[in-house]
Amino acid sequence: MSDAAALPVDVAVGILMQPNGDVLLGQRPPGKPYAGYWEFPGGKVEKGESILAALQREFQEELGIEVVSAEAWCGVEYIYPHAHVRLHFYISREWRGEPQSLEGQAFSWQGSIGLEPLLPATIPLLGWLDQLRGR
Repeated sequence: MSDAAALPVDVAVGILMQPNGDVLLGQRPPGKPYAGYWEFPGGKVEKGESILAALQREFQEELGIEVVSAEAWCGVEYIYPHAHVRLHFYISREWRGEPQSLEGQAFSWQGSIGLEPLLPATIPLLGWLDQLRGR
């Protein structure tokens, strides 16, 4: 059985949303699958960890910020050639600190998202996100 056919890996994904509706996207670093693609930051949920705890840990490790609160938004299951993932999207409007590139990744605040290429699992969310932001 290939990795892609295995049980899905739970991934916590955070959408940091500023008061004006802008959201933060990060670029996958070299050496990772889909290097150079843009995505919402996050990472794998560890055994015994809640989705929110994973999100808070990943944002601390990757961006050096503390997520104060976040609400569950939606879930998407996606099968990539290298992995079967279950993405748990949370929206956070409250965090402490300014995002920093702790893993050498580029990131960008976006109003209407014009970055390319985007991770395939992210693309269907953009329309929903625009509705949420009233755009």
